[in-house]
Amino acid sequence: MKFLYAIQRYDIIVFMRFINVCLYEPLYKLCRMISKTGDGHLYVLFFLGITWQDGIICEFSQVVISAFLMERSLYYVLKNSLKRNRPQAALNNFQSFIVPQDQFSFPSGHTSAAFMMATLCSEFWPLFAFPLYSWSACVGFSRVLLGVHFPSDVVIGAAMGTSIAYLSLHLLAL
Repeated sequence: MKFLYAIQRYDIIVFMRFINVCLYEPLYKLCRMISKTGDGHLYVLFFLGITWQDGIICEFSQVVISAFLMERSLYYVLKNSLKRNRPQAALNNFQSFIVPQDQFSFPSGHTSAAFMMATLCSEFWPLFAFPLYSWSACVGFSRVLLGVHFPSDVVIGAAMGTSIAYLSLHLLAL
């Protein structure tokens, strides 16, 4: 229990330092734009574009469907069983910059999905690995700066998304 308390204390210290950075209006707007790219709409458009181009469900489409089924299931189970409060509910006199889509904080679903897609796309198109991982890191960082996640939510979300992507690739033997 002391270990979890230490993580929570460290999370709050790091979180408050990040939040102080986001008090600048232009940075808030940039974070909001970046965060919106992780809402899921781009994944659907990209997926449909790849499927449309190939005309059939290609290997990439199969691995994305498999990975998303695993990622969303694990995300839902963890979030609703661990029930970690978001910063706004956990910290006195703190108001997040946006209204989160759900009640609980751990893990970050935006970050998990972004890292999962970055990993999958990087396996199929290695040339784009650096921009994809940079984008997914920015999605996670923006979630902290917007005040809806603690840093550990994002770190675990990134690890979860990356792990699920590799698991999906392994299970489909790609």
